[in-house]
Amino acid sequence: MSGESAVHETRLRSGLLRVTTLEAELPLEELCGFGSRRSLRRGFVFVSKVLGKHWPVRPCVFQDCCDRLADRLTDLEGPAVLVAMAETATGLGHGVFESWLRQAQRSDLLFLHGTRYALGRPPALTFEEAHSHATRHWLYEPIDAEDRRLFNTARTLVIVDDEMSTGATAANLAAEYCRLNPALRQVVFVCLTNWLDANSRVAVTARAGISTQFVNLLHGTYSFEPDPKFEPGTSPQVAGDDRDKSFCLPVNFGRLGLRSRLHLNEPALIAAADLAPESRLLVLGTGEFHYPVFRLARWLEQHGWDVYFQTTTRSPLLVDGDLKSTLEFVDNYHDGIPNFVYNVADQYYDRVLVGYETDPLPAEHTLCELLAAYRINFANIA
Repeated sequence: MSGESAVHETRLRSGLLRVTTLEAELPLEELCGFGSRRSLRRGFVFVSKVLGKHWPVRPCVFQDCCDRLADRLTDLEGPAVLVAMAETATGLGHGVFESWLRQAQRSDLLFLHGTRYALGRPPALTFEEAHSHATRHWLYEPIDAEDRRLFNTARTLVIVDDEMSTGATAANLAAEYCRLNPALRQVVFVCLTNWLDANSRVAVTARAGISTQFVNLLHGTYSFEPDPKFEPGTSPQVAGDDRDKSFCLPVNFGRLGLRSRLHLNEPALIAAADLAPESRLLVLGTGEFHYPVFRLARWLEQHGWDVYFQTTTRSPLLVDGDLKSTLEFVDNYHDGIPNFVYNVADQYYDRVLVGYETDPLPAEHTLCELLAAYRINFANIA
């Protein structure tokens, strides 16, 4: 990592954000930008330019970041459980897991991602995200008996998030898991950008209550001066209704544990899409459904298409900074809440493909109509 310190200031509608880069494997401007939240409590947001969430990303860029992070995990003590944080890091965590599997050739690794959706069974863990618009997270035990044994006896817990600015949510998860599994020996926090200062790292370790490591592509610190004149407007209600959503989530894409590489039939997924060879494509995931959509985008990229990918979100943000446009629509998980997609309406694509894990879709969900997009039902084809 480069150890040269650099200071970057960004004037946002919500205030002045100042970040200092301390160490970086990739430049700040390649990894992230900045925007404003619809919130007075936390007025800014880090906008990742490699994650494929709020910003369109080439699949090869995302894959490179997953490989870089996984390379630092190769020799961790096993068995190991990798948990990806919902909503934003479900895809990143899954990508790091599959890179880790490929690089290390190990059989003692288990992947799960957290979720904000009830699945009609008791969760193994419930934990809170303090500064979020939708605070409750659930983590479920794997459905396979051997996976459950590994989950309950792992020596290493790897927690993946897109960024760490306070570390509170990841530390809450670590503390809850430590109580569940007394065999645990260490927690490794993995992210793209780590903004924890020395005191915050100490606090995260103390909250986790166990030996910790931090793995990231950039480490820095930040400060934020709110603009007293900032008026974000009314923030929409984006917390779900906590009803059982198993009826619309028929396939386990990671919430209930995976030990091997996800199998997808990419040709079948696009068989009826009639994609012209020179098309500029956007492959769009929905909410927590991130990694399978990336995998399709990566396959298209490797077969010659000009492809970007990203996903929708429940995060209510403002058009500001590196957030250039927004579209709002009703979610596809039957919560009846607003969802959003950023930096799509201002771009040009020949075709947009929207990937879903939810089946059926609610009648009021109109994303494909808004984007004149082709719908791909992964639950039926993958």
